[in-house]
Amino acid sequence: MKAWEAWNGPLGRHWADHHERYDAMLAPFDTALFEAAAIGVADRVLDIGCGSGGTSREAARLARRGRVTGVDVSGPLVERARALTGPAHGHVTFELGDAQVHPFTPGGYDVAISRGGVMFFSDHVAAFTHIGEALRPGGRLVFVCPRPTSSGGEEREALMLLASLAGGDHAVDTSVAKSMASLSDPERTRSLLDAAGFVDVDAVPVSAATRWGEDAADAVDFFVSRTQGPSVTERTRAAMTDVFRPYETPEGVLLRAGVWVVSAGRPHRAAAAGARTSGGRPPAGRRAR
Repeated sequence: MKAWEAWNGPLGRHWADHHERYDAMLAPFDTALFEAAAIGVADRVLDIGCGSGGTSREAARLARRGRVTGVDVSGPLVERARALTGPAHGHVTFELGDAQVHPFTPGGYDVAISRGGVMFFSDHVAAFTHIGEALRPGGRLVFVCPRPTSSGGEEREALMLLASLAGGDHAVDTSVAKSMASLSDPERTRSLLDAAGFVDVDAVPVSAATRWGEDAADAVDFFVSRTQGPSVTERTRAAMTDVFRPYETPEGVLLRAGVWVVSAGRPHRAAAAGARTSGGRPPAGRRAR
């Protein structure tokens, strides 16, 4: 299933209908994302895969004299983002489109951010090149993407066990799952960004607790609602509840998860011109830690 079909079908509608749940799940990574992005008060910000607009609205709070454009391939999520964004965020706009080919104004942005929206491109080099062209010289790109399964922590282990209990009819679409892991190798991500013309690439590992529900039973309800298969049996539901139960806390069901916060820059004009003159590439960035 292509990304457009997935995000404009049941998957996209589920994210739009349960935007508060998903935002609560991903919010623990926002601090690291926005610290790395270092958005200025007058910056022009591009939010790639903006979803229901939570990160766009936070970017607008930081860039209060700038402007923010959120773009997403999902019609249901763009509609939700527009509905949730009131007059206080008048300098935020949302556009429906695939950031790999969307007609951005060349050099029209100072910074591009993404909280989990860059893994689904069909051609990452083409997509990052296109996004890079939308940034001014010296502009920056910062995004969050999952770390490898081996370092995914409690969340990955719990989800794999839940999927096995639910059975094949409830498995997450394999193409979506494969895309989610497409940037989990930081060296591959570095090579893609390098090929797209970015410099000073850095990948920082960040771990946080993701919130899946009020309690174990609520977390199971949410997990099952994400699938398209038939209802699970009471016996299966009880077993799934047992999976979540060890992670119950006063703040809800919390599962540790790991991501990369990747940052990269566009060359300044002088640096880019020098690289072309010498026939070499821009200087390599720092290695992932």
